[in-house]
Amino acid sequence: MSAVRNTEAAGAPEAADLLVHGGTVLTVDDTGTVLSDGAVAVRDGEIVAVGPAAGLRAAYRAAEEIDATGCLVLPGLINTHTHLAMTLLRGHADDLDLQGFLGRVVPRENELLSPEAVTAGLRLAVAESVRGGVTTALDMYWFHEAAERAARDMGWRLLSGPTFMDVPGPPDRMPYGNRMDWARRHLDGRRPSPGTRPVVFAHSVYTLDAAQLTDIAALAREHGALLHLHAAENAAEVATVRERYGKRPVELLESLGLLGPDTLLAHAVELTDTEIAALARTGTGVAHCPVSNLKLGCGIARVPELLRQGVRVGLGTDGAVSSNSLDMVGALGMAALVHKAGGDPTAVGAEQAVRMATIDGARALGLGGQLGSLEVGKRADLAVLGLSGAHLTPRHDPWSMLAYSARAGDVRDTVVDGRVLMRDRRLTTLDGTAAAGAVEALVRAV
Repeated sequence: MSAVRNTEAAGAPEAADLLVHGGTVLTVDDTGTVLSDGAVAVRDGEIVAVGPAAGLRAAYRAAEEIDATGCLVLPGLINTHTHLAMTLLRGHADDLDLQGFLGRVVPRENELLSPEAVTAGLRLAVAESVRGGVTTALDMYWFHEAAERAARDMGWRLLSGPTFMDVPGPPDRMPYGNRMDWARRHLDGRRPSPGTRPVVFAHSVYTLDAAQLTDIAALAREHGALLHLHAAENAAEVATVRERYGKRPVELLESLGLLGPDTLLAHAVELTDTEIAALARTGTGVAHCPVSNLKLGCGIARVPELLRQGVRVGLGTDGAVSSNSLDMVGALGMAALVHKAGGDPTAVGAEQAVRMATIDGARALGLGGQLGSLEVGKRADLAVLGLSGAHLTPRHDPWSMLAYSARAGDVRDTVVDGRVLMRDRRLTTLDGTAAAGAVEALVRAV
């Protein structure tokens, strides 16, 4: 797949739905192509051309245009691990370790959550995400059907699906024994959509037993679904799993045959050299959540070692309780900085961090052929970043600006599947103020 298409005009211009032109286009293709005065043409939700602005403006007549002059055009950011409707609980469980955090959050979820509450929390999360240039998220949470409907109504790309967690009195009040049939009905009835895939969520190796994990993995494979679960998030989790099974979390998953290219582990902070080698050998992906890991005191994941071994590593924010925001620009910057704490300033460079937030995140989801870069044939997900701020001047290097200087508030326009969801900082498919008000009212009422 090529990022840049020859766009010399030959005859009458072709029709396009959207033309983004005039900015510096950071394609994030395999060779890191940057077009200083570039453009992206979109038709039917797909990128049909990327190239110099003058050529594309001559070659395409678009129904809608975005003038990105003086801006940076980049692929939409991909959040590979989050719990979006946890916006409902932001600020409810701060300054706690993972186990204390769960002890505080789970009872409140049981009080608060319903399809209506998740819809409200999801709408607020999408408003925050779109404002920060996030175009795709992998969302593990309760009442996923309500979340999917809300995201679809707003035109935003959400990857979600049934979640398995064997705990007393879950928010949806569904006994664990009924969950497999429910999940299978959902997966059987799922309508395929470009830029997505089915997902099955197994919460963790400490909330599910070995037999349950094996059955859930079999369900995922039966439907060609991504299997996503928390694993090795902190030392206490590792100790708990080892006491129960005599194996560490990743060792247990490998022994059960659950590692592989269709498995994505969230966090993976506490890894041995042998476990890193196992992830690389099996093609298992990792969703790195540096802000959440620091806030919960989990530690710093061994991302440089994972990358050296060839493990696919994407970035995530986790939920808005464990990280307090859904800011992927912030997560990108943290990923570029935190791994330098060991003394190596090259541990994770600016370009690598940007790739983790875009194309490597897409690959971790198994969607690298459809998302994550501005290339012909991919879905038209992109963000336009304004560069007028003093903190972004002078404009030496786009990778550096994104990793070390940019803020979520610099995002001016966000496009998903060729549809403009934010133009000039104004949301077009939802009312962000109303979304915030709805969450505030709901939380105060319960």
